[in-house]
Amino acid sequence: MRVISYNLRKHKASGELEALARDYEIDGLCLQECDTEDLPKSIGGLHLADSTRGNRLGLAIYYRKDRFTAGESKTFALKKSLHDRVLAPAHERLIGTRVVDNETEHDLVLASFHAAPLTASNSLRRNQIHAAHAELLGMGAGLMTLMVGDFNYPFFTKYLTAQMKDAGYELSLSDRRTYTRYKVFKGHFDFATSHGLMIESVETLPRGASDHLPILISAEYGQGPGPAAS
Repeated sequence: MRVISYNLRKHKASGELEALARDYEIDGLCLQECDTEDLPKSIGGLHLADSTRGNRLGLAIYYRKDRFTAGESKTFALKKSLHDRVLAPAHERLIGTRVVDNETEHDLVLASFHAAPLTASNSLRRNQIHAAHAELLGMGAGLMTLMVGDFNYPFFTKYLTAQMKDAGYELSLSDRRTYTRYKVFKGHFDFATSHGLMIESVETLPRGASDHLPILISAEYGQGPGPAAS
C-alpha cells in the first residue's frame, strides 16, 4: 500500500496532485490545507472519499477505487489552540475513512490529520494526536490504522515516539526533513502513526509549490489484533 500525504499550503500546490498520483502509483492520498470546494471527485485513478466542510484549511482523503471499497467517513474536531480560537483556520483537524482491500479483504482506517500550529504547545499537540487515535478507534476497534499528515511536531520527537509506542502505535518519520521554509523551524513536520501495519519506508518527495514537502508512505499489512477501545 502506497499513500501520499501533502499539506497544500492553502491549496497552492493543488495543481501537482495529478502528477503525484500518476508518477508514484499511489493507493491513497491524504491532503491538508486544501480548498475542499475546489477539489475534483477523482484524481487519476483515485476517488474522493470525503473532505471537511467547515474548515478554511480543509482536509481530504482519496483512495484507489479499483483496489479499495470505501465504507464510512467521519470528520472530527479536536481540542482547540488559541490560534484556532482567534483565526478559526480549522474546526475539524481529523478525517478518517474505513476501507476494505478488494483483493485481500483487509479492513483498515486511513486518516488525514492536521495538528495545531507551532504557536501551540507540544503537550496540546500530543493531546490532539491521542484524541485522534481514540476517535479513529470508534470507527472500528482492532482495525489496522494509518494516520498521516502535518503533525507540526519537529522537536522532541523521541518523546512523542515513546508515547506512541506506549499507546500501541508506531511513529514513522521520513528520510528527510519535510519543512524548510524558515531557518529556525526546519524538521520533520509531516509523518505517520500506524497500528497493525508494517511501515516499509517514508520518503520525502521533491519540493513543489507548498512550504511542506509531500511524503510517500509504503506499508504492508501486519498481524495481530488492534488496540482495544477504551
